[in-house]
Parts: sequence; C-alpha cells; structure tokens
Amino acid sequence: MSENQTTAQPPGRDSSSQPLLALKGFTKSFGAVEALKDVDFEVRKGEVVALVGDNGAGKSTLIKAISGAQPPDTGNASWNGRQVRINTPHAATSLGVATVYQDLALAENLDVVANLFLGQELASGLAVLNETGMEKKAVELLSSLGVTTLRSVRTEVGMLSGGQRQAVAIARSLLGDPELVMLDEPTAALGIVQTAQILKLIERLRDRGLGVIVISHNLADVFQVADRIAVLRLGRLTETFDARQASRERVVAAITGADEQERKTEEAEL
Repeated sequence: MSENQTTAQPPGRDSSSQPLLALKGFTKSFGAVEALKDVDFEVRKGEVVALVGDNGAGKSTLIKAISGAQPPDTGNASWNGRQVRINTPHAATSLGVATVYQDLALAENLDVVANLFLGQELASGLAVLNETGMEKKAVELLSSLGVTTLRSVRTEVGMLSGGQRQAVAIARSLLGDPELVMLDEPTAALGIVQTAQILKLIERLRDRGLGVIVISHNLADVFQVADRIAVLRLGRLTETFDARQASRERVVAAITGADEQERKTEEAEL
C-alpha cells in the first residue's frame, strides 16, 4: 500500500472528519474478469474526488456499484458513519446519491424545464401540471449554479450546446437534494469555454457542501477541480493523491503502473 493512499489530505480539510461515503473491500466480477478488486474508497462532504485510470481500470464499474446499478459481489459501505446496503438505484437515491452518466439521458425534443422535471413533475391540481412553478424553480436552480448561457429554459435540449446539456443534466440531478453527486466524464468532447463552465459548476457543487466524484481522462481538468485524485489500475485502487501536492508525472506513473515497475526493479537490484 502506498503512503499516499492513506495519508493524503487536501490542505485545510479535517482529516478526522467522518466520510460521507466509505467503501471497504468492494469487489465485482463479470465471469472470470475481476472489474473491481478489494477497493477501499471514501469521499467527504464539500470535497471533489477524481477517479482516474486507463480504459478498463474499473472507474465506471465503481460508479455503477455506488449508484446501485451494479452492486458489488462483496464489500461494505457506510453513509455518514452508518452501515448501509446499496443494492439498487432506488437505495442509492434514497440515501442521497445522484449520478450523471456520460450519455446524460436527456430528451432532445423536450425543453429544459421538461427535462429537469421529467418523471418528477410538479402538479397544481388533479392531472394538471404546474408549468409556472416548474419554470420558476428551473430558473432559480440554474441561476444558483451560475448557469448563465441559456437564453430561455423553454429552449429544446436538442438546440443546446454540449456544455449547456451537461449543465442541465447536472442541475436535474440536484432536484432530489442529494449529498453526493457522481459525474462520468463531464467535460468529454467539450470546447475550452464550455469545459471551463462545467468545471466552475463542479466547484459550486463543492461550495454547496456536496461530495462530488468525477471520472475524467483529462488530467488538466482533474488538477484544476479535484481535492484528491484516486487512481484505479486493473480493478484495484492503487493510490490516492492530494491534488495540490501531487505532480502530473506521479499520477501518470500510477495510472500506467510505471511506478510499480520501478519499485520492482529496485527491489530486484537489492
């Protein structure tokens, strides 16, 4: 086990504070393939933890395990210090976990308001939708997140840019007042300006006291927004870095396994 894995803490963050979510020994197999191997992981309130690793490292599997979409075969989870079972998406949502997957799952033929409240519409009477109330709440929510590029919340999602769609998907995840938000590649395929807007939005989630888990292949984005960086390699969580103290080279070495190979070489020479 690396020294960084257990001791790295962002400056100013109370290392003794109780984790919002703590996983112990999470293991998940698909036939003969072990996608997760004895993973220990935690995230605190008001903290952004980036999950990084090569393709097939287990990042998406870990997110799906936390979201209840693919429960682990073995392992324990605690939520605010209380042991819990996250074996269904409903169980995760009930705890306060919200997930925004890479495909966003937005209905392009519906406007922003309809997408935000899809499946959880507000009613003003029997079988009557409260369109005014939903529109007002949509404007307030997007404004609180600093989303200022939308001309109208009545614009169809199909007419929005990639960054605007991502913002809508993140805003929708907050309607249930979650404590933990998980984002799968939120800046993938976005331009420089749109990426900056989404990273600022992630910072606002942290400022609201939420725990945030971000999967990303873009280390520049990771270092800009993350407090800690957790590295998955071949299904194992190998190291956790303080983003303010770690170097890009050190993180890349952990992702590729170069540091592990270097240690083995040094041991063989002794």
